[in-house]
Amino acid sequence: MSSTTVTTTKPAGLNGTISIQPKEASHTSHGNELNGKTPLQAMSHGSVVLAGIPKHPDFASHRKWQLEHMAAAFRHWHREGYVEGMSGHISVRDPEFKNAFWTNPLGRHFGLLKVSDMILVNLDGEVIGGNRSRPPNTAGFLIHASVHKARPDAHAICHSHSIHGKAWSVFGRRLEMLTQDACKFRGEAHSVYDSYGGVVLGSEEGDRIAAALGPRGKGCILRNHGILTVGQTVDEAAWLYTSMENTCRVQLLAEAAAANGVPKVLITDEEANFNFDVESDPEICYCEFQVYYDLEDELSNGAFKN
Repeated sequence: MSSTTVTTTKPAGLNGTISIQPKEASHTSHGNELNGKTPLQAMSHGSVVLAGIPKHPDFASHRKWQLEHMAAAFRHWHREGYVEGMSGHISVRDPEFKNAFWTNPLGRHFGLLKVSDMILVNLDGEVIGGNRSRPPNTAGFLIHASVHKARPDAHAICHSHSIHGKAWSVFGRRLEMLTQDACKFRGEAHSVYDSYGGVVLGSEEGDRIAAALGPRGKGCILRNHGILTVGQTVDEAAWLYTSMENTCRVQLLAEAAAANGVPKVLITDEEANFNFDVESDPEICYCEFQVYYDLEDELSNGAFKN
């Protein structure tokens, strides 16, 4: 084992915490484990490779597929306990009309949402398709429209007021690389929006959140508010949301232990970089969410697809 150096830090508003960082570089040298394989190929042992993101023959089949997965993500959020009244929203860019996205209706419980509930709204705020019996959430539209405009690569966005993300957000601090799972958010992959302007009812606040997310961000901690994640697919964004929520929970537990003198051992940059390359891969993230999709499909007998 490498020798260690103990350092004590005192973040604003918190008791002192202790971090342990290895003095030496890890004895494991990374870079060759993939051997030219994609992360998904490397993770699949043997000759059978887990199926990744599917291709679609036309816009209609693509749209149907992504709306089914969007509805399943909301059902999963319900099972995870992310519901808080009308707060929270997911959006996914339409595959054909790139200046429009699908989102959930205001005031409908996540656990009841299905494909036919979703609303198609353009970047000007006009409802142009889907469910017209309920409005979209104003705050949701303003945040998501700003992010979709700023990040053409981010086809899906997730935001809710889940407990641990909300609790960690009050510190206005980044997550530390404490665990393998946290490494998907290393470096520019996550950020902190270190401001709070109340319920988002103006486009300027949405623009500031999009700017804080940055051009390469996968997640953003919104101070005193919650967390937000993005992805190439709704599956990726939904998995990153669950993973960031869990990472916030681990961080809170670690901070509580560290306040009592239990040292934290941080993952080295080398190890974090390697983990990031695998854990943050869009196809890996897509596949991570399929375990929840399949469970929801089984438990609901596919009710969310209607």
